[in-house]
Amino acid sequence: MAEVVKTRGGALGKSVRSLAITMVIVGVALFVPAGTWNWPHGWWFAIAFLIGSLVAGAILWQVNPDIFVARSRVQPGTKAFDYFYITIVMLGFFLILPVAGLDFRFGWAQTPEWVVWLGYALFVLSFVGQIWPLAVNRYFEPGIRIQDDRGQTVIDTGPYAIVRHPGYISATFLAIGMALCLGSWWALVPALLAVLGLIPRTLFEERTLIAGLPGYREYTQRVKYRWVPGLW
Repeated sequence: MAEVVKTRGGALGKSVRSLAITMVIVGVALFVPAGTWNWPHGWWFAIAFLIGSLVAGAILWQVNPDIFVARSRVQPGTKAFDYFYITIVMLGFFLILPVAGLDFRFGWAQTPEWVVWLGYALFVLSFVGQIWPLAVNRYFEPGIRIQDDRGQTVIDTGPYAIVRHPGYISATFLAIGMALCLGSWWALVPALLAVLGLIPRTLFEERTLIAGLPGYREYTQRVKYRWVPGLW
């Protein structure tokens, strides 16, 4: 038990340090391309992202502390081709920030304010949608692999009783919401890149799980849809 507590504590500390580094990267990626610190949408987004991350972390520490260990890094055994998808998705998410900053700097295609508020609605929805699967799925790692070392089983409760990949839905909301929160139509281009990377990754993950995780094929027959009920 002491070893488990120590491992969880180490992972939590790593998560806090990672968040601090992420906030520095967010600040640089936003305000350097913007060419000024006087960008209200940039500040609002940075503050909202920090608050959302802290709230999500506090909730998950209470309901599923093991997730901090699982998501502390891409774990050994992750499928080699998944690194390609991870790169595409992360690049898309990252590019939202400097593209929005450049859009603000040069006034290319700014959104009206009501669209910004729509972005924050999607942003909040994305965090809620991410916390739920993370709360019920202790196997929610950043990479795709069969977690034999952790005794992985099929998770079919919570949002997984509705769709098979709820985390990808919330990631889609987050990508689009980030672009709109920052008031940039052009930032939707890298947001779309992130979403397009998630679609083939979903299929790749399903093939991996069907081939290697007992009971997953039967799960796909019970829960018919991957992302959106009635659509796909």
